[in-house]
Amino acid sequence: MPIDLRPMTAESFQRFMDRAIPDYAAEKVRSGEWSEAEAVERSTADFRDLLPDGLDSAGNFLFDLHDPELGQDVGVLWYALRTNGGEPSAFVYEVAVFPQFQRRGYASEAFRLLDRHAAAQGASRVRLHVFGHNHPARALYERLGFEPTNLILSRPIR
Repeated sequence: MPIDLRPMTAESFQRFMDRAIPDYAAEKVRSGEWSEAEAVERSTADFRDLLPDGLDSAGNFLFDLHDPELGQDVGVLWYALRTNGGEPSAFVYEVAVFPQFQRRGYASEAFRLLDRHAAAQGASRVRLHVFGHNHPARALYERLGFEPTNLILSRPIR
């Protein structure tokens, strides 16, 4: 399942933003963190803060996941270099395989390529956030060796 990490173009970056902002807003609503009324505005603000210069935001790496055998993009990867506890790390903001290509090993391959790319940038660890309700992603991350570093749990008051 060979894929390439191709730097996003202006066009693919716009497609990414058009999808990612409402998707993130919906996840925040589903998790109970934001109301529907505020979600898109807050999501837009978060993306603006994280990517102040868009595709050219320093320390951010935005890629299309490209399958050369198919001759098309099968997903996206976005990570940023961060320092956590004095240790340089790659923080994954987005790894998404388009629905029609899921469950074919693309996400695992994307993380393998991420490790190589991030190590070349000086990172020694990969970190990410996952919504608690995203069980398929959590299972994938566990298979890839990720471990929880902190958990925020919630339940209704009884």
